[in-house]
Formats: sequence, C-alpha cells, structure tokens
Amino acid sequence: MAASGAWLARATATAVLGFVLAVASAEAASGDVEMVFLKAAVAKGAVCLDGSPPVYHFSPGSGSGANNWVVHMEGGGWCRNPDECAVRKGNFRGSSKFMKPLSFSGILGGNQKSNPDFYNWNRVKIRYCDGSSFTGDVEAVDTAKDLRYRGFRVWRAVIDDLLTVRGMSKAQNGSAKNLPASCTSKPKQSPELCMFPQYVVPTMRTPLFILNAAYDSWQVKNVLAPSPADPKKTWAQCKLDIKSCSASQLTTLQNFRTDFLAALPKTQSVGMFIDSCNAHCQSGSQDTWLADGSPTVNKTQIGKAVGDWYYDREVPRQIDCPYPCNPTCKNRDDD
Repeated sequence: MAASGAWLARATATAVLGFVLAVASAEAASGDVEMVFLKAAVAKGAVCLDGSPPVYHFSPGSGSGANNWVVHMEGGGWCRNPDECAVRKGNFRGSSKFMKPLSFSGILGGNQKSNPDFYNWNRVKIRYCDGSSFTGDVEAVDTAKDLRYRGFRVWRAVIDDLLTVRGMSKAQNGSAKNLPASCTSKPKQSPELCMFPQYVVPTMRTPLFILNAAYDSWQVKNVLAPSPADPKKTWAQCKLDIKSCSASQLTTLQNFRTDFLAALPKTQSVGMFIDSCNAHCQSGSQDTWLADGSPTVNKTQIGKAVGDWYYDREVPRQIDCPYPCNPTCKNRDDD
C-alpha cells in the first residue's frame, strides 16, 4: 500500500527465515538514524533495480519498548515499464547508491513528548528501491536496461536481518506474509487484486488501523487525474493546490471521497483516522503526527488515535466531514 496511505497491523512475531547477512553501516550525522547496507544479500539476489544492496534504517528500542517493533516500509509508487524503471536507477528510488542517512519523526520519532506511545520501540524504515512495492522475484536480469526486479527478495533479506541480527525474533508484536491465501485463493478473483486493500482487508484477521486522507494528494495526482489522461492540463493547478480547483473538479473530488469511504471496512473492530486533508504520508512527519497544530478529527490527533487503538484504550473510527470543513489540515504531498 505504498502509495495509498498508512496501514498498521498487529500479529504474533514470525519464525526466522534462514541466512545471516553481513552488514555495513553508513556513518550518520548527529540526529540521523543509522543506515544499514545488506551487502551480503546481493549474493542471494536481493538487490535494488540497479543491482545495489538493500538498505534499512534502525533505531534500537529500550525499556518497556525493547521487544516491540515499528517497521515502516517506504513508499514511492511504481515504475510501469522498463524505461520508467531505468530512470529510477539514477536516484534513490532505484539505487541505494543515492540513499543518505535521515532522521526519524512522527510514528518513528524517538521523543517521548511527541511520540508517547512508540518512542522507545525498535524503529525501522525499510528503503524502497525496486519499483514494485517489494513484490518482484524475477531471476533473469533485463539486459536491455540492466534492471533487476527483486523487490520480494529485498523484503525477505531485510526481515531476515532484523530477525537474526537485530533481535526481532523476540518481538512481542510483528506481522507475517505478503498476500494471504485467504485472498489470493478466492474463486473468480484475480490474485493480483490482493495487492489492493479493498480486496485483502475483508480477508484479514489481524487487527487493523487505517490512516489516510480522503483527498489523498498522491492518488489525486496519479490515479484520479494522471497527466496522460489530462493532455490539456485542465487539472494541473487543481492537483498542486486543492484551493485552485474549479466547482466541477471539486465535485469530482467529493465523489472520489465518497467512493473511498464506501470501500472502507464496516466492522467496528477496525480503527481508522480519515481526515479531509489534501495530503499524503501523514504518519512520518511530526507536524502531522502529534504536535501543536497537527490535523485533528473530532479534536483527536493522528498520533493519539493510533495509540488509543494499539493499546486498546478505544477503537477510534474518526471520519472527517467533507472538504473544506477542517481548518486544521496541513495540505502537503510527501511522496
């Protein structure tokens, strides 16, 4: 769900996979989080599009959070053909050669005041460099473009390292598998549809929290009104700033919100925070997660809603009123 918002799930920790990887850590500046290169994973075929090794950032837990884990899978959309994937080889979306140390904030932040429920957990950010949401497992190299489609191997290598080297095998909470058989084995349904939440969520037993903006800026740009479908650039300004949308475009956006809300699970056990912001990736930035002026729905901020759900303080189902009703929105596009 790399381009469609934040999804948080709980489950029992899974078994260790099988091989230990040698690692090399990039030297990080003060405040930045260690960057771990899994160089030994290359021999197993776990590589970015350009053949460079997988990378993750790791901040160890402490105290009551020593055996709890937050694992964030970086998003970044998909490349749809070899030409698009080849472009990614020249940046951090397709090569770890261009990745740099970064700081953690939001749900990954280490400050108790600004992230009280998860600040002392083991916090991990898995970098995304395969162009297909960690799903590729093609042995052959695309020799025409010198590309490797190995996203699933990257995922497996990182998780194996977390389990065997970093101690995630002792986790009290974790998650397992990619696409559950309960979804992929459904008759009269193509298995690949299980990549999308509206198809896989009804089959899940794992407790689930859904965080998404009803007017998700990435989806508006790339799904609702992608540039190839708008040759006259009618949507160009609207996609950059929702305040620039015409009346007819706003009607389309309201219909987009209605369709999105209709696809959400109806069960009361699923927690959710759906604000009416024109935003994307609201869990990773402190100003949208939990801070003075962060977006609220019914006077509840995102960080509090997620913590209330995880610790069973309540099952929040915060669904905002339609745009432009929420003055607390920070309309942003962190894709």
